[in-house]
Amino acid sequence: ALIFLQKFQIVHPRPSGIWPRLFILLCILVGHQVSASHQHFHPHSIKIPGDITLGGLFPIHARGPHGINCGELKKEKGIHRMEAMLYALDQINADPYVLPNITLGARILDTCSRDTYALEQSLTFVQALIQKDTSDIRCSNGEPPLIRKPERVVAVIGASASSVSIMVANILRLFEIPQVSYASTAPELSDNNRYDFFSRVVPPDSYQAQAMLDIVKALGWNYVSTLASEGNYGESGVEAFMQISREAGGVCIAQSVKIPREPTDGEFDKIIKRLMETSNARGVIIFANEDDIRQVLEAAKRANLTGHFLFVGSDSWGAKSSPVTELEDVAEGAVTILPKRASIDGFDQYFVTRSLENNRRNIWFAEFWEDDFRCKLTRPGIKLDPEKKKCTGEERIGRDSLYEQEGKVQFVIDAVYAVAHALHNMHQELCPGSSGVCGNMDPVEGRSLLDYIRAVHFNGSAGTSVLFNENGDAPGRYDIFQFQMTNHSHPGYHVIGQWTNNLRLNLEEMQWSGGDQSVPESICSFPCKPGERKKMVKGVPCCWHCELCDGYQYQLDEFNCETCPSDMRPTINRTGCRPTPIIKLEWNSPFALVPASLAMLGIIATSVVVITFIRFNDTPIVRASGRELSYVLLTGIFLIYLITFLMIAEPGVVACAFRRLLLGLGMAISYSAMLTKTNRIYRIFEQGKRSVTPPKFISPTSQLVITFILISVQVLGVFVWFAVVPPHTIIDYEELRPPNPDLARGILKCDMSDLSIICCLSYSIVLMVTCTVYAVKSRGVPETFNEAKPIGFTMYTTCIVWLAFVPIFFGTAQSTEKMFIQTATLTVSMSLSASVSLGMLYMPKVYVIIFHPEQNVQKRKRSFKAARLSQKSSNEKQNGETKIEPDRSQ
Repeated sequence: ALIFLQKFQIVHPRPSGIWPRLFILLCILVGHQVSASHQHFHPHSIKIPGDITLGGLFPIHARGPHGINCGELKKEKGIHRMEAMLYALDQINADPYVLPNITLGARILDTCSRDTYALEQSLTFVQALIQKDTSDIRCSNGEPPLIRKPERVVAVIGASASSVSIMVANILRLFEIPQVSYASTAPELSDNNRYDFFSRVVPPDSYQAQAMLDIVKALGWNYVSTLASEGNYGESGVEAFMQISREAGGVCIAQSVKIPREPTDGEFDKIIKRLMETSNARGVIIFANEDDIRQVLEAAKRANLTGHFLFVGSDSWGAKSSPVTELEDVAEGAVTILPKRASIDGFDQYFVTRSLENNRRNIWFAEFWEDDFRCKLTRPGIKLDPEKKKCTGEERIGRDSLYEQEGKVQFVIDAVYAVAHALHNMHQELCPGSSGVCGNMDPVEGRSLLDYIRAVHFNGSAGTSVLFNENGDAPGRYDIFQFQMTNHSHPGYHVIGQWTNNLRLNLEEMQWSGGDQSVPESICSFPCKPGERKKMVKGVPCCWHCELCDGYQYQLDEFNCETCPSDMRPTINRTGCRPTPIIKLEWNSPFALVPASLAMLGIIATSVVVITFIRFNDTPIVRASGRELSYVLLTGIFLIYLITFLMIAEPGVVACAFRRLLLGLGMAISYSAMLTKTNRIYRIFEQGKRSVTPPKFISPTSQLVITFILISVQVLGVFVWFAVVPPHTIIDYEELRPPNPDLARGILKCDMSDLSIICCLSYSIVLMVTCTVYAVKSRGVPETFNEAKPIGFTMYTTCIVWLAFVPIFFGTAQSTEKMFIQTATLTVSMSLSASVSLGMLYMPKVYVIIFHPEQNVQKRKRSFKAARLSQKSSNEKQNGETKIEPDRSQ
């Protein structure tokens, strides 16, 4: 190796570090092996003589099967593009304004669509930069040998595939040879630190990825899958798309699937099956070669998924017919992207006139001729295949075969012109006034030429400007196509928009599977309905679950529910709150009609009793019943009935004040009067057991005083309540707040809680219980004596009524009609207790007064002594002695 390195010298070394030196050594060793075949004769290259030589790399042939470098001929991507370079050279050499008196030559090589083979071929371009030491070599006559110096390539046009360009760029940069690609779009080639001598007239895939992302967003998709062919182009394109989508947000990648370089049988069926694992992601971003695209479509058709997937294809799909032939129904609706281009008419005129006679410089043209016209040329020593016709040489392109200009022809021409304009500008500055290549340009310095290439700005073959940014990239200009089927016999690509730094898309011109014009959906989760919030799926920002804002919640924003204020309830669609309706007990309600009817009957009955008593005020029955206390007790009964109407009436300050006052006052008056009566009777008979002296405070005046003292306690308590908490109304929104907010109501009522009602009645209940106790103690009084027995029965019945009231009142606390039931229960219970008192104490007297007036006569007066004797005789009777019958009068 040391001896070998001594014999070779790199003219323009660029080593920096260990790796470049090792790489140079490898290249030199490989170059030495191939130099013998390339130094004098290049069987797989085209040589065009000229003053300045450009290199050219084209995929003339496809990749060969395993073990073979080259496969079948590629007519469009290979021959068309290579002829475009020859055409551009002819145009430049004939142009008096571009490089006048300087002829451009070329050395064109076949990459066979394989990066390693292209690297080997591209060593031809660096041979001139490696000088061989021949000082120790002599001919037989002693003269030094004459070694033909290989032509010096100043710049390289190509390559086509990004993987090939990356491989070649790694060696060309070491020898400072500028490279201008016409088709390589991998984003990593924009790295000016690693690929500083690489430029391209096509925009990088990062622009293309941005355009595709803008298309996805314009279609309203947020959940897509990606599909890439293994290699620099596919993987870099998808990586650029994913990175841009992450930065921009709003689009999530469901799956990122890679197609292997050498797919096995059934591989594409597995890919389709995997894509269906996220079936909502109907949009598929595809960076793949033509063959892979076709096989994906075939697999989708086999899976009976025609129309399911919505493909967004990169420029490798573009507007090509080969991937979709006989698969039009599967490809329908596919949106594809292609760098903005135009068909070059001059090239068409040039190419259709090519023939075997006038195109001998193209060493692959005969092979193209046979493939294009499906015939066979006769060659010495090769037997003609009987199944193929013989080529006559009279065939014509476009007349006897189909011809359509390949899409990248424009960019090949622009790449050649970019180098030509750079050389022209360099010549004008370094060789002013010189008619040819001067000493300052011999040799052409690669780094200087690179600076001139990056500085060019001219109108290209399609009329669009050609220029480069600081990374050597061309500006992004794309046409957007959609594969549409207006009918099954004439499918085709239709331009639906453009992208030049921003998207212009005509959605009205788009058609989808079956001719449908509505844009299909490719989303992870459908939008939530009004009143539903999004619950995001962890790690997938485009996926969520919709949760209904339940109960009294409304949708505050996209992700949150909020509870409505206490006086409001959610709207029907739960997007806001609405006031809760306010209700009160209405007169036409059954809860009001029944108590009011009972109360009205009670008032009428009470009025009849009062009127009867007043009318017959001086009769013995009225006087014997204790007129003063009877009128007080009847007043209390009347107020008990009256409170029913106050409880049903619409709440107000006045109504609430009277409710507080009269709710317990009527009962307090009634039971105070009855307690006074029973206490008087009890004391009389208890005193009668011990002496003949009557007890104190049994006169009517004393009885009234005692009654009013008892009543005053209730009145005083109510007025203290007035002072502490003035009466007012409230709207209770909690009482009628059921789980279903549509049934929620606010209740207008007085500020009287259940506890305050019980407290208001508690004093009356104490009086009632005390009166009942005295009634029990007075049960031994002879039934013919006075009212002790009726009062006792009254109190027993009243206790039963109020014992039934308590569970009903508090048992309805959870009812949606709590207030109505409690009001009805309270008023009915009070009316029943009043009716019991009225019925047992006064109705019999009224009956006698009205219907049996003969019994309403004066009896002999009965004294306290008689009462004592009556009590004594009663006791003796119980001991078996003779009964003494007392008088009935009191």
